[in-house]
Amino acid sequence: MARLIYSALTSLDGYVADADGRFDWAAPDAEVHAAVNDLMRRVGTQLYGRRLYDVMVAWETLDVTDEPPAMQDFAAIWRASEKVVYSRTLDQVASNRTRVERDFDPKAVAALKVAAERDVLVGGAELAGQALHAGLVDEVHLFLSPVVVGGGTRALPDRVRLDLSLRGERRFGNGVVHLHYDL
Repeated sequence: MARLIYSALTSLDGYVADADGRFDWAAPDAEVHAAVNDLMRRVGTQLYGRRLYDVMVAWETLDVTDEPPAMQDFAAIWRASEKVVYSRTLDQVASNRTRVERDFDPKAVAALKVAAERDVLVGGAELAGQALHAGLVDEVHLFLSPVVVGGGTRALPDRVRLDLSLRGERRFGNGVVHLHYDL
């Protein structure tokens, strides 16, 4: 059975985007990018909300020929994975291996975990919140950036209690700290 993983690049105060919707402060350096890539290598299917998909779909056609190896690696990993976008308004996708589901169905995601040969990643704070509320998430990976943004889109949902077990931590040269939890 596959594990459902939630991974997010967050501010120290727990936001994936600031009050203006910006997240440039979380751009990973080569070392952090390589760690994210290693996590992504386990993933066969990625679940996205519409907003995050709109950001991530650039990886489908981005010319990474002259980019650093970590970006080239991430592009290859992203392109090779299956993707499910949860949206009531998206009619067409702009990436291969991608399908649209209108609503997040916890029973369907549970069935996907049972059937999947590789792990599943849930991306986007709102969608991850639904998966956390439904008790479907097995692992949480937070990459905490050394910045406090004071508000915006929270990485973790309100009104849910999660009893977590710290599985690992790692400090990077740029001040980012990776916390890995099991639920």
